[in-house]
Amino acid sequence: MSELLKLSLTKAKKMLEKGDISATELTKAFIANARDKNEELNAFIEITSDIALKQAQESEKRIKNGNAGVIDGIPIAIKDLFCTKGIRTTAASKMLNNFIPPYESTVTTLLRNNGGVCIGKTNLDSYAMGSTTHFSYYGATINPWKDALAPHKKLVPGGSSGGSACAVAANMSIGALGTDTGGSIRQPSSYCGIVGIKPTYGRCSRWGIIALASSLDQAGVFAKTVEDAAILLESISGYDPKDSTSLPITVPKFSASIGKSIQGLKVGIPSEITHDLISDDIANAWKLGQQYLQEAGAILVPISLSKMKYGLATYYIIMSAEASSNLARYDGIRYGERVNNSDYTFIETVEATRREGFGEETKRRIMLGTYVLSAKALGEYYIRAQKVRKLVTIDFINAFKEVDVILTPTTASTAFSLEEKDDNPIALYMEDLMTVPISLAGLPAMSVPIGLSVGNMLPIGLQIIGKYYDEETVFRVGAVIEKEAKFPFL
Repeated sequence: MSELLKLSLTKAKKMLEKGDISATELTKAFIANARDKNEELNAFIEITSDIALKQAQESEKRIKNGNAGVIDGIPIAIKDLFCTKGIRTTAASKMLNNFIPPYESTVTTLLRNNGGVCIGKTNLDSYAMGSTTHFSYYGATINPWKDALAPHKKLVPGGSSGGSACAVAANMSIGALGTDTGGSIRQPSSYCGIVGIKPTYGRCSRWGIIALASSLDQAGVFAKTVEDAAILLESISGYDPKDSTSLPITVPKFSASIGKSIQGLKVGIPSEITHDLISDDIANAWKLGQQYLQEAGAILVPISLSKMKYGLATYYIIMSAEASSNLARYDGIRYGERVNNSDYTFIETVEATRREGFGEETKRRIMLGTYVLSAKALGEYYIRAQKVRKLVTIDFINAFKEVDVILTPTTASTAFSLEEKDDNPIALYMEDLMTVPISLAGLPAMSVPIGLSVGNMLPIGLQIIGKYYDEETVFRVGAVIEKEAKFPFL
């Protein structure tokens, strides 16, 4: 069984097609491992064993009949932000603790249509608000990696999609779905030493995803390898008329770009990322990544992203404003679990429901968002933030007139302990420093592991940023770094 757990999606797919293993055998192995490890790591809110085994049996029939989908029989973990028909969907909140959707999100529908086996729903920061997967009603998720200098410490897996990243890193699933609003796929991928990609905004449908910030949210994937991520992204991408931000653009075969030469490709290196912003380990890993690309024939081009420094403040204003608007529906009357008290008035019922149903970080962001949308602050904060967002986007557009991709660190540091930044929300927000500008611009970006930090031996990821709807080049570059890095996970 242990050998099955080490399989990449690509290898498992080939073995399933050849009949070397069955989908049921593969699924049982991952269910058993997920159950064994979940008590310690808390990656899953719910493991859907019966549903997974039923789907695996259906996959076996399709594989036998020659009608297999792109990922038929592959065990996939699903972030508990995607609505799944008949399966509890909580957004890791008390408010939705018993919510069972009567409908299926578009992304998970595509996943199932392509044969993916839903092994369970993964933990997250409540309503995707956080960078640690610590702000969950169901408790914190623990990074499967250990600090070599302090192995007793429990490390964060990143967030908000930390449960999905943990599930893949700990071999509890072969791949996983996540969402990325300001870095919620890329940052946990870096902390957990796996591959994670946020595609171009609009590449994957947002229909059926519980919203945080509608102009920023985007579905994406976690995997063990760049090729695995490419295959998995193929299976969930496509136009959806139910999502007004979805565009009718053909989905290329992303996996076909793996192994292609990057000779002559221009790689942008932002001058604004200095030692003041990143640790020595991260800086050295970034230099190493640049060296790998140069040796493969790429041309390094210094670029300026002067508005990047305004990205974090801009993001938290816009995200909080949209979160305040999106979460206004949770009042216990139309949505969410109601606090029932016969003595309460309507207003008191709503107040009590929100007080009990929302977590600390959710309340903080709702309050911030409500303030910036107020008549007093709208012009000073929200409208100004939207103008700065445009400037950040123009910065990237201008940079991409000179280069094909941009290479940066994914995070400023490696994974830290659970309690380290508990009492400092601003320090937690700073964890998104490298990722939020890309989300503001709606560009595709992928984190690829390149190595381990000195001393504590924790994963480091590099971020590859591409042009709009050019995930193929992102995968090409990512595959080169992966091949040269020979990261321990492979």
